[in-house]
Amino acid sequence: MKLLTTEQFFTEKQNQTDQTDYRNVDVSVLEIIADVQKSGDDALLRLTEKFDGVLLDQLTVSEEEFWEAEKSVSQEFKRAIRTAKENITAFHANQTEQSWFMNQTDGITLGQKVTAIERVGVYIPGGKASYPSSVLMNVIPAKLAGVEEIIITTPPNSDGKVNPYVLLAAKEAGVKAVYKVGGAQAIAALAYGTETIQKVFKIVGPGNAYVARAKKWVFGDVAIDMIAGPSEICIVADDTAPPRFVAADLLSQAEHDEDARPILITTSEKMAEAVQEAVAQQTEQLERKAIIKESLANNGRIIFAETLSEAFDTANKIAPEHLQLMIREPFENLANITNAGAIFLGHYSPEPLGDYAAGPNHTLPTSGTAAFSSPLGVYDFVKKSSVIHYPNQALDRISRDIITLANAEGLSAHSQSIQIRKDEQDDA
Repeated sequence: MKLLTTEQFFTEKQNQTDQTDYRNVDVSVLEIIADVQKSGDDALLRLTEKFDGVLLDQLTVSEEEFWEAEKSVSQEFKRAIRTAKENITAFHANQTEQSWFMNQTDGITLGQKVTAIERVGVYIPGGKASYPSSVLMNVIPAKLAGVEEIIITTPPNSDGKVNPYVLLAAKEAGVKAVYKVGGAQAIAALAYGTETIQKVFKIVGPGNAYVARAKKWVFGDVAIDMIAGPSEICIVADDTAPPRFVAADLLSQAEHDEDARPILITTSEKMAEAVQEAVAQQTEQLERKAIIKESLANNGRIIFAETLSEAFDTANKIAPEHLQLMIREPFENLANITNAGAIFLGHYSPEPLGDYAAGPNHTLPTSGTAAFSSPLGVYDFVKKSSVIHYPNQALDRISRDIITLANAEGLSAHSQSIQIRKDEQDDA
C-alpha cells in the first residue's frame, strides 16, 4: 500500500483521470436492452446461453428447486441466515413511515399519503461469489414498506440452477418468484417485462458494469436504487488500534474485486508501518490473494494525518462507502463525521459485521456519493403523495393571492381556474 500525506493523496486524486471508458459496454448494453424489448423470453434464453453457457428449458425457479436448495444447505447456514434476518428486520422496522394529516382552521386539511411501490425487482449477482446477504438486505426493507410483489433475477450456475444459498435466503425473506437470468438482459426484463417476467416499477440490487450501465439506461422508464461503483473502506486509526485488525479489515474489502478501494488514514507513523507489514503477511494466507494484490496495487493507500481533525476532514472529503473509526473515544468523535455510507465505531465493529448480521443495510453509496446519498432503506420502497383539501370559504380567502401570483407568472389559465370559483362564491 502506498504511503502518502493528505496533501499528496488529494493531489494524486486530482491528477487522476477516470480511465473507465463505458462506450463499448454501453453499445453492448443498449443492444441487449433492444433485443429483450423485441424478443422477450426468446432473447433471455438466447443471451443466457451466450453469456452464461447454459441452455435453459425455463426461466422460472421451480418449487422442486427451492426444495432441493433447502435440503442442500447446512443447519448452521440456516441459523445464520435467520439470525441475520431478525437483526435486519429489527433495524429497518424503525424506518417505516406513516401517512399524516394536519387539520387547520376553516376546514382545511393538508397531509401526505405514503404508499408502497406495487412491484419491485431485485437483482442478485452470480459469478465470483454468491450473495444471500444481498437478498435479505434488498427484500426485507421492501417487505416492511408494504411492497406486494417482489421478484428476484439472478444468473444460473453452469448446471442451470440457482445458487442454493440465494434460494434459501429468498425463501426466508418470503420471495417466491425467482428467475434464472442475469446481466443487462435481466435489468431489461425487469424494466420492460417479457412473457414470463412482469415489468416492475423499481429495480434494486448490486451488479457488474453491465448491470450498472443497464440500470442507468433504463432509469426514467423505471426507478433504480443507485449506480454503485467499486467497494470502498476507509479506516481512521490512532495508536490504540491493533494493526492486525486494521489490516484484516482493509483486506476484507480488497478481496471484492481488483477495483476495490482500501484506505487507511492514521495519525501514527508506527501504525502505518505495522499495518503495511500485517497486510503483506495476511494477504498470503487468503484465497483471493491475486485479486487482493491487484486491488492494493491499484487503490490501496495509507494516508498520514498530523491530527485527528485532519484525519476526519480527509475522510469527509473522501465520503467513503464504509468508514471505521478505530480511535480513542469513537462515540465522542462521531459528530465530526458528515460524509459516510456506514460508520463503524471501535475496534470490535469491523465492516463485515455490517455486511452480514448487524442489521443496517449494506447497500451503500459509493464513489463519494455518500456526500449526498443514503443507504438503502424502507424509505426507498415507498412513494409519497401530497393531500390538499380546501372548502369554498377557505379558497375564497386565499384566492386573491393565488390570482396575483398566477398573473405575475403569465399563466392566465391558472388565474382563471381560481377566478371562476371566486366569481361563483361572490354570486352566491
